[in-house]
Amino acid sequence: MVLLVSWAPMGLRKLPLTLAILCVALGVLVFSTGLFAFNPDPRTWDTATERLTELVVIISLMGAGLKLDRPIGWRRWSTTWRLLAVAMPLTIAAVAWLGVAGLGFSLAMALLLGAAMAPTDPVLAADVQVGPPQSGDEDEVRFGLTSEAGLNDALAFPFVHLAILAAAGGLFTQDGVQDWLTIKLGWKLLAGLGVGWLVGWAFGKLIFHARGPGETRFGDGLVSLAATLIAYGATELAHGYGFLAVFVCAVTIRGSERDHEFHGEMHDVSDQIERLLMMLLLILFGGALANGLLSSLTWSDALVGLAVVLVVRPVAGLVAMIGSGQPMRERLLLAFLGIRGVGSVYYLAYGLNHGDFGDSERLWAVVGFIILVSILLHGVTATPLLDRLARRRER
Repeated sequence: MVLLVSWAPMGLRKLPLTLAILCVALGVLVFSTGLFAFNPDPRTWDTATERLTELVVIISLMGAGLKLDRPIGWRRWSTTWRLLAVAMPLTIAAVAWLGVAGLGFSLAMALLLGAAMAPTDPVLAADVQVGPPQSGDEDEVRFGLTSEAGLNDALAFPFVHLAILAAAGGLFTQDGVQDWLTIKLGWKLLAGLGVGWLVGWAFGKLIFHARGPGETRFGDGLVSLAATLIAYGATELAHGYGFLAVFVCAVTIRGSERDHEFHGEMHDVSDQIERLLMMLLLILFGGALANGLLSSLTWSDALVGLAVVLVVRPVAGLVAMIGSGQPMRERLLLAFLGIRGVGSVYYLAYGLNHGDFGDSERLWAVVGFIILVSILLHGVTATPLLDRLARRRER
C-alpha cells in the first residue's frame, strides 16, 4: 500500500483512472480471494469506522485549507457561500425526500441519509481541488470545490444531530428543537469557528513571527499534523465542531504569512498522511464490497442512489450558481463534480452510533452504492473535464 501511495500517481497520470478506483479494485480483489479471514464490514466495525474516517477527514481538511491561495472574503469566496447556503440545504432536503418517498425510510433515517450525502468529500476530491500552495492552479471551479469541501463537512453536522433528534422522538418537542437551535446549531458552530481561529492564530505567530519576517521557528512540516490534532481536540473539549475548527485553523495559518514556502512543506506532510490513510480506507471499502456490503441493495435503492449523484447534486449546484455571472461550463462542472466519499461514511457511522435508527443494513447499502458510483464516475471524468476547461480558458 505504501508503494502504491508513492508510485501509483505517476503511472495513472495519462490513464482515465484515479488512485481511489485502484484502491477499491485492489480491496475487492484481495478480499475476494479469501486470503484474509478479516471482514472489514463497517456495519460490524461501527466505532472503528467512525474513528478512522474522522481522522482521515480532519487531516484532509488541514491540507485543503493550507493550499488555498485566495484570502477569505465575501466576494472572493462568493462561489463557496452559494454552494453552502443553497446547494447543501437543497441536497439534504431532496435526498431526505427521496429516502421517505422512494425508499420507504422513516423520517429520521431519511434525514440521516440526507445529512450524510450533503458534504462533498475533501478526501477523494484531490483530482478536482486546487494545487499545492502558490502553485497557481486555482481556477474558480477548483477553488469552489476545495473551499466547499472544507466547510460543508462541518456544516452538515447539525443535520446529523437533527436526524438523531428525530430518531429519539424529540423533533417536534419544544425542548428538543430549542436544544438543536442553541447548542447543535449555535454554540457548536461558534465554538468551532472561535477555537479554530485561536489555534490557527497561535500557530501562525509561533511558526512565522517568533523570530522575524521570512523565518520559521518550526522547520518540520509535521507541525501541520500537530495543529490539526490540537485544533480538533481543543474544539471537542469545548463541545464544538472539530471539522470546522481544523479548516478555519488551516486558513488562519495560511493567512498569517501567505507567501512563505513553509506552507508547502506543511501541506506535503498532510497530503502524504492523507493519501496513506485514504488508501487504507478504500482498500477496506473494497473488501466490504467483496463481503456483501451491497447485498441488500434493491433496484429502487440503486435508482435513488443514481438520482442523488446524477440529478440532485447537479440541479442543486446549478440553482446555487444562478446569477453568479460565471460561464455555463464552469457552473456545470461545479454542479456535477460533487464527490461523495469518506465524509459520508463518517456521518453515517456517527449517526448510527449515537442514535436509534433501527435496522440500517439498507441504509449502508445505499450509501455504499452512492460512494462507489461517485468514485467511478467522478474519478473517470474529473481530470479530462477540468483539463478541457483549462485548455478552453487558455485559448
